[in-house]
Amino acid sequence: MRSRAAAWRAALPGLRGTWTEQAPLAPLTWFRTGGPAEVLFTPADAEDLSTILGALPPEVPVTTVGLGSNLIVRDGGVPGVVVRLGKAFSTIVVEGEAIRAGAGAADVKVARAAADAALDGFAFLRGIPGSIGGALPTNAGAHGGDMAGVVVEVEAIARGGELCRYSQAAMGFTYRHAAVVAGVIFTAVILRGRPGDRDAILAEMNAVTAAREASQPIRERTGGSTFANPPGHSAWKLVDAAGCRGLVIGDAQVSPMHTNFLINRGRATAADIEALGEEVRRRVLDTSGVELRWEIRRIGVN
Repeated sequence: MRSRAAAWRAALPGLRGTWTEQAPLAPLTWFRTGGPAEVLFTPADAEDLSTILGALPPEVPVTTVGLGSNLIVRDGGVPGVVVRLGKAFSTIVVEGEAIRAGAGAADVKVARAAADAALDGFAFLRGIPGSIGGALPTNAGAHGGDMAGVVVEVEAIARGGELCRYSQAAMGFTYRHAAVVAGVIFTAVILRGRPGDRDAILAEMNAVTAAREASQPIRERTGGSTFANPPGHSAWKLVDAAGCRGLVIGDAQVSPMHTNFLINRGRATAADIEALGEEVRRRVLDTSGVELRWEIRRIGVN
């Protein structure tokens, strides 16, 4: 009997990108855990993505993943079509004080391109692992900067294949969140900086790198910052005060180096990691009355 994924594929004769059924997703995440995608699709370009989204039956779930740096893929895998934006969405073009970047461009590469052009305001991106597209829905930020401070306009494709544009105001940025319509796939963004001194910008980026290396377990299998800072609090301090430093479930552990990071010590399942995060949330609520909000995105089924 033909799989439902094969039936979807048969109805998409114009597809130009890469379509892979039962594609492993664990190698695409920094945790290196999780089940497969029912379909993993890498579009050839924005037009290809628009065509496919418009042609897929509306009941087919569509999920977007980036560089997998702040992501848990659950062990049962991800039903439907997982879209991963590849090389075609990774271009970075500097035009005066503006940068046009594809959603698949790595944050660190955008920061470097800005520095090379002596554009200030982007050094914070050096401290954020992941892609520009992934930084948008979470209004990612670090070291005094965030996406809300540099975004001018965002391009996206809606679930039905329609092309959309959002101004900075329309993105509805708040702390570690954007209120833009759910279900759209960001494809490109226009960012604006300000003229600066290249050497000073590079020095700031180097300082960001040194601070990360000194305080975060960046060489471990981790998902980056696990919980958003609650108003008036630092998440790591709440986790530490709850006695969770070094806490272990299965082969997942709260980092002894930085308590707002979870790490896969080698054989952790996605269920181990998520259960550890939920146990941390429970203990923090019990000890402080503060409910931590996940910053790591969790997708798929158990």
